[in-house]
Amino acid sequence: MSTPMVDVKAVHKSFGTLEVLRGIDLEVRAGEVTVVLGPSGSGKSTLLRTINHLEKVDSGWISVDGALVGYRSSGDKLYELREREVLKQRTQIGFVFQNFNLFPHLTVLENIAEAPLSALGRPRKETLDNARRLLDRVGLADKADAYPKQLSGGQQQRVAIARALALEPKLLLFDEPTSALDPELVGEVLDVIKDLALQGTTMIVVTHEIGFAREVADTVVFMDEGRIVEQGAPGDVLDAPRHERTKAFLSKVL
Repeated sequence: MSTPMVDVKAVHKSFGTLEVLRGIDLEVRAGEVTVVLGPSGSGKSTLLRTINHLEKVDSGWISVDGALVGYRSSGDKLYELREREVLKQRTQIGFVFQNFNLFPHLTVLENIAEAPLSALGRPRKETLDNARRLLDRVGLADKADAYPKQLSGGQQQRVAIARALALEPKLLLFDEPTSALDPELVGEVLDVIKDLALQGTTMIVVTHEIGFAREVADTVVFMDEGRIVEQGAPGDVLDAPRHERTKAFLSKVL
């Protein structure tokens, strides 16, 4: 078997006395979509944040495309990377947040171009041309000169996806990308993510959208109280869950 694109091994994370991740093991292959389900407080968002080192792990390790995230190894010890090196790693791991996190003072086009220009030092014309292509890809070619406050929530989230794609990441992380949207706007964002899946983008998506998980996921992971309780193909986990906690959760959301 090839090396997984994402390899999470025995990861623990606590905030004070609250243990949020309790020994997480997870592998995601290149080109696959993993959907993470679970109740609030189960550790889903914290898991995503450890994968791009927004949160440091207490023990265990994470690698993306064969490289340790946030650390380098020497013998059997891990040493944390400098902030500059961590930021460079993050350019390979796109993150789409619940609440868009767009820069309000920049136009849509400038929001997408900002990171390639500042973090990667790419030529301005090439970067702006690519930003326009990405806007077209998410169905917003006519909004290049608009400001975030002039867009609907669904449009802002599509801009956020285009912004994440602008760095050409190896991996995309989505933290409940539709939870802040009005119900009628959810579909337009999920359609963009489905299109990315069809194009072979490696993604980990935390969501409560069960229909999306059934349609798009290669693997569904169910988390509870900081542990992965169950994982497998969507048909197995969603239609024939083995664990009582998974059954109880799905009975309330299906």
